[in-house]
Amino acid sequence: MSSTKHVAVIGGGILGVSTAVHLLRGGASVTLLTEQGLASEATGRSLSWLNSAGERSTPYHQLRLAGVDRYRTLFAADPTREWLQFGGGLMWNAAGQREVTEARHAYEQSIGYDSKLLAPEEIASVTPGIDASAVPENAIFNPGEGWVSLPDLVNFLMEEFHALGGQLVLNAGKVQVTLDGGRASGVETASGETYSADVVLVACGAATPAVVKPLGVEIPNGSPVSMLVVTKPVEHQVKAVMNTPRAAVRPNPGNTFALDHDWYEDRITEHADGSFSIPDEVVQELADESSKLIAGNPELKPASWKIGYKPIPGDGEPVFGELGQVPGCFVAFTHSGATLGLIAGELLSGEILTGKKHPMLATFRPGRFS
Repeated sequence: MSSTKHVAVIGGGILGVSTAVHLLRGGASVTLLTEQGLASEATGRSLSWLNSAGERSTPYHQLRLAGVDRYRTLFAADPTREWLQFGGGLMWNAAGQREVTEARHAYEQSIGYDSKLLAPEEIASVTPGIDASAVPENAIFNPGEGWVSLPDLVNFLMEEFHALGGQLVLNAGKVQVTLDGGRASGVETASGETYSADVVLVACGAATPAVVKPLGVEIPNGSPVSMLVVTKPVEHQVKAVMNTPRAAVRPNPGNTFALDHDWYEDRITEHADGSFSIPDEVVQELADESSKLIAGNPELKPASWKIGYKPIPGDGEPVFGELGQVPGCFVAFTHSGATLGLIAGELLSGEILTGKKHPMLATFRPGRFS
C-alpha cells in the first residue's frame, strides 16, 4: 500500500490548478478534472485585479494581502512576464461623490493600505497613459496593486503540473463527488468514469454550490452574470488597473486591454442551452466608455468577449475548507479568485496534506452556513 495521498480536484480554473500544483509539490498524487477545458469559465473572463482596496472584514483583507504577496514573489522571479505586472490601481467615483472617495481613502490609510488621494491634474505625474479629463473631482491611486492574465498563469502552472506527474482529465462534463460510508471517495464523470481519491476538492466557480448540494450541503450562491471584453491591440502607455463609474480597464498582454463593468448586466440574455448573448452595440459602448479614460482616446475595437457567471458566495466572503458533513471533501469558492489564487492553493493544499486547519481560513469555513 502506498502512503501517498490521492486527491481529485474538480475545476480547471485558477483555484483548482493552483491547489493541484501545491499538492503535487507536497508529494500528493493528483487528478485534475475539468468540465470543458482549462480556464474555460470564470478564470478565462476575470478582470483579475490584484488588490485589497476598499472596505471588507479584517480576515478577508489579511488573506488578500497575503495573496498579493505571493504574486509579488512570482513577479520578482521574472519581472519581464507580460502577463503579471504591478502598475498600481486607479479608481474614481461619479461627479458629486467627492466625500465618498475621500472617506475610502481615509479608511485605506487607517489600515495601512498604500493610498494616495489625487486631484485630476496630479494623475499624470503618478501613473502614465490616463486621460485626466475623465476624472470629475478626485481619484485614489493604490501603488501596490497589479494585475494578472489568469489564462497565462494557468498555462504557466500547468507546465509544473505535468512535470510533477499530475493527471489531467479534460472535458469530463458535470462530475459528482462519490461517497463511501459518508466520506468522499472520489468522483464520477458525466460518462460514468470513476476516479477514486482519498480527498476531493470542489473548485468549480459559480457551479460549486450545485456540485455539493447532492451531498446535503447548502452554500448560498450570489453569483451574477458578467462579461469580459478583450480589445484588439492599440498603442498606449497605461500601467494601472482603472476602476471607474462606467468602465473597469486593465492592460493585457499584446498591447490589448481587458474591460468589464456591471451596468449592462440586464442586457445579457441567458439561453436554454446555458449559453449567453449580448447586443454587439453594448459591447462597443463599453469599449467607447473605456476609450474616454485613456490618453489620446484611441479607438478601442472589441476582439472577443466572454459571458458567464462571476463566482460570488451569498455572503460575499470566501468559502474555503473541508465540509463538516462530508469528511474528505473540500471546497474553494470565492469572488476574489485572482487575488487569492496562489495563497488559497497553498493553504488548502497544506490542510489536505497535513490535516491541520490553517488559522487564516478560520472564518471562511463552509460550516458557517449550516
